[in-house]
Amino acid sequence: MKHTFDENTLSDLYKDARGYRPRSESFWASWSEATNDGKQVIWDNLVDEMVESQKAEAARDQACVEEFKALVEQTIGYGAPDRETALRWITDHETFHNSQDVEHFVWDRGILFTDYGRELVKELTNFVFEQR
Repeated sequence: MKHTFDENTLSDLYKDARGYRPRSESFWASWSEATNDGKQVIWDNLVDEMVESQKAEAARDQACVEEFKALVEQTIGYGAPDRETALRWITDHETFHNSQDVEHFVWDRGILFTDYGRELVKELTNFVFEQR
């Protein structure tokens, strides 16, 4: 069996797979007691979990992007003449003191770390702070 596991990044892989670093003594004991073949099986299972976790995260991100886009379209349907006005209406009740507040608004909608979210931050920042 070819061994590709890396003990130096095991904690990172575990976090990527499960969302938190390994805390249980039993995990570390199992790892320490495993042969290299056993460690490879643990590693490969974590890699598989990480891939599934990334797929699920990407699906959640896409769903959040679609939900926000639908909100913008719905706001236009309510009478906003264009996208910028719709975004102004959507953010009207928000208080933005700095760009971190804008990022938090976008993060709170689950889209900050998407391409759409990064562009939205720029778009909102441009018109929110031009008003000052």
